Amino acid sequence: MPQLAVTHVTTYDYSKDVELGPHRMMLRPRESPHLHLVEHELHVEPTADVEWSQDVSGNAVAEATFGQPTRRLRIASRAVIDLEAPRWPVFPIAASAASYPFLYSAEDWTDLGALAGPQYADPTGRLAGWAGAFVMAHPTDTLSLLKDLAEGVAMETVYRSREVEGTQGPLETLDLGSGSCRDLAVLFAEAARTLGFGARLVSGYLHDPRRQLTGSTGEGSTHAWVEIYLPGAGWITFDPTNRALGSADLVPVAVGRRMEQISPVIGHFYGPRDASSEMRIEVNIKGQ
Repeated sequence: MPQLAVTHVTTYDYSKDVELGPHRMMLRPRESPHLHLVEHELHVEPTADVEWSQDVSGNAVAEATFGQPTRRLRIASRAVIDLEAPRWPVFPIAASAASYPFLYSAEDWTDLGALAGPQYADPTGRLAGWAGAFVMAHPTDTLSLLKDLAEGVAMETVYRSREVEGTQGPLETLDLGSGSCRDLAVLFAEAARTLGFGARLVSGYLHDPRRQLTGSTGEGSTHAWVEIYLPGAGWITFDPTNRALGSADLVPVAVGRRMEQISPVIGHFYGPRDASSEMRIEVNIKGQ
């Protein structure tokens, strides 16, 4: 049971004094049967009033409001966690969902809602056709189908780090044949939704003590992946960037329907027209 210290520092430097609008922060790891949060600290400079709440997905959200002009905003989060996720998980999928296609119960379907519906336009059915090509038989094994789909994302694309904001649409990622971890996650989630699965996107951290995983810098970095809901097993983790199944080496922070809902820091500033900003992000993950 490794205990990890996760430090995430975001710094904005402004060329002139600016007024900061409210900033929303999702930086507190999500507790689960496989993750115990030992402690968490959040520090914001300049001084701010910070209010905590939970959003509709149960994510911990901190909102900071500021009272004075500044030329720098620094947001520092430090969490200590016990990570217990097995490296080779076995999922107790209900018999009713072990073979695809299957139907969610009426209650599950209602609760999944928009998580089971595509979020990007696919007017010609191209993405649906691409995803449907992984269905080898009717019926077929559900978990094997999802593994094949995740493997297909990895084979169809090349990982490329992108520092710019925003996320590519799934068809754009297929056309380019490349994307960041968040782009590959969106492609996999959208493809799974076209097949009728409930899917949610996850933002958090990738722990990489062996420095062998794709999308990592050093022993850890921010990362994005997907969870698929299967009756009996619940939310199952897929990391298409690393062709991985299960949540070993992953520290979830926020889940949502779309990637822009789960950004670590969202905010704005007011200032002179020629005021500019520069952002730096530092993530460090160390065993305790």
